Amino acid sequence: MGIDNSTAAVIVTYNRAAKLGRTLDSVLGQTVRPDAIYVIDNASTDDTPRVIAERATEGLHHIRLPENIGGAGGFHEGVKRAYADGHAFMWLMDDDSYPEPEALGTLIAAIRGFETRFGHRPSFACSFVKWVDGTLCEMNTPFPVWDWPRFYSAETPWFLVSSCSFVSALVPRWAVTAHGYPIRDYFIWYDDAEFTQRISRSYPGIFVPESVVIHDIPENKGVNYSLVNEANLWKFRYGARNEASFRWREQGLYGVLVFLRGVMRQMKAGGVPWRLRRQVLAALLRGITFRPAIEKP
Repeated sequence: MGIDNSTAAVIVTYNRAAKLGRTLDSVLGQTVRPDAIYVIDNASTDDTPRVIAERATEGLHHIRLPENIGGAGGFHEGVKRAYADGHAFMWLMDDDSYPEPEALGTLIAAIRGFETRFGHRPSFACSFVKWVDGTLCEMNTPFPVWDWPRFYSAETPWFLVSSCSFVSALVPRWAVTAHGYPIRDYFIWYDDAEFTQRISRSYPGIFVPESVVIHDIPENKGVNYSLVNEANLWKFRYGARNEASFRWREQGLYGVLVFLRGVMRQMKAGGVPWRLRRQVLAALLRGITFRPAIEKP
């Protein structure tokens, strides 16, 4: 396998067999089909093994983990395996992501075309993620850099971004070599933002709006601490800890305080009960001493 040309799709799943089946069908139906597909199964207890077995084909790997290590752990494992197998690109996505047929080919053409035309190597390329009704998926909006339209033209309709979600993110091998794998110990939330910001130290990524993916989530809402409730508190606690850890590492106390102020304002605006606010605040403060390792090849 020539590493200059091969692409591996990395899909992390946990107990969403029906959606996973549609995701796999969409990936297998690409006009530019990935050379390998790694399904990282976080010890699912539903019909996930059957769904994967029904689509058995050359290059499709079912990696069943002994325990649920979260989306962050799953992407760490998937990128690590794809890298070890020598792939040039890793195409990362959740198990409820349905890429349109041209999605992968468009990302590959964009990242290679950008480098050829402008002489810079984008650290990743990401798709336009839509919700099931065709509108912008709020939680998967990439973050632009200050000069985001610098290279935009009708021939090169790409925008510079510093981070994106793991819903159709194409990562080149060199970025993993230089900056390491996603952080396993985050478990969930902010692992994608941390990883893409880390690799974009070399050069920003590019947002490729002609590459389209549908994200099949129940509600089209972004990550906003005004939405904290009893049911989703556990996710927001991970998010608060992980982002505070990242900000302390990159920006020091000032960055954590800015984050803290924003979180408290959002929870106040949303009328989040004080018993829940205190738990989010405690998780955020734990992030100051949370030092997860960044593993490199």
